[in-house]
Order: sequence, then C-alpha cells, then structure tokens
Amino acid sequence: MRPVPDDGALPATIARRALALIYEALLLIAVVFIGSLPFVMFVNVTDHGVTRLLFQLYLVALTGFYFSWQWHRGGQTLAMKTWRMRVVTRAGSPLTWGHALKRYAFALPGTLLFGAGFLWALVDRERLFLHDRLAGTKIIMNDE
Repeated sequence: MRPVPDDGALPATIARRALALIYEALLLIAVVFIGSLPFVMFVNVTDHGVTRLLFQLYLVALTGFYFSWQWHRGGQTLAMKTWRMRVVTRAGSPLTWGHALKRYAFALPGTLLFGAGFLWALVDRERLFLHDRLAGTKIIMNDE
C-alpha cells in the first residue's frame, strides 16, 4: 500500500508516471516538430556550427516553456491529464513559475543522462523523481 502524505493527496504510482512519460514523449515530438518550423523557416540551415547550437538551445527553451507553462497553468500536461495526475509543491500548492522552471531545469540533466533522474524514483523513500525532490514538487493523483 502506498503511503498517504500529510496533505491527504495520494501520490501517483511509478507505473502510472512511466506510462504518462511514454505518452508525454509522443506529444513532445509533435511540440518540437511544430515549434521548430519557425526557426527552420527563418534560418533556413540548421546543421552548421553556431546555427546548430542556436537551434539546439531554441529547442531546449521551447520544451522548457511548454512544460513550465503547463505545470504553472494547471499543474498538468495533456499526458498528465489523461492519466489523472498533477504536479504540486511538496506542501500541496499549485506550482509557481519558480517551481515550474526549477523542475524543468533539474529534469533536463536527469533526462539527458539516460533517464537517471526518473530512475531515481526506484530508490527514493517517497518514490519521487530526482527533479521533484530537488525542486520541492511531487506528482499526485488528480481527484477531478
């Protein structure tokens, strides 16, 4: 049985979060594809030197804006809504812009390191992802 935190919110299981991550990856492909079009149309070439680096930084900023905006706006991305989960602060409050940006900033290296930040949940005493532990957030089941 999963422990119920002090605020009464039921934490989302690792399995449920893993399934949401798969769906999130599919949605992110679409966001990156559509979001890259303005850059590619404006710059025209994205495979040379500085232009390639700028394109990569643009994509990191684009995904950061997408996730941070969704988490700040309602605590959920489309994948999280589908799996009836939302992200809140450890105290159970909605995320501020600061929390959302910190969560993304901490999630990025953990994702680039072959998902180590997500695998952290297997050893964490509260089953939090590493970026949730560092950002002071958690994923809970959404009652709505």
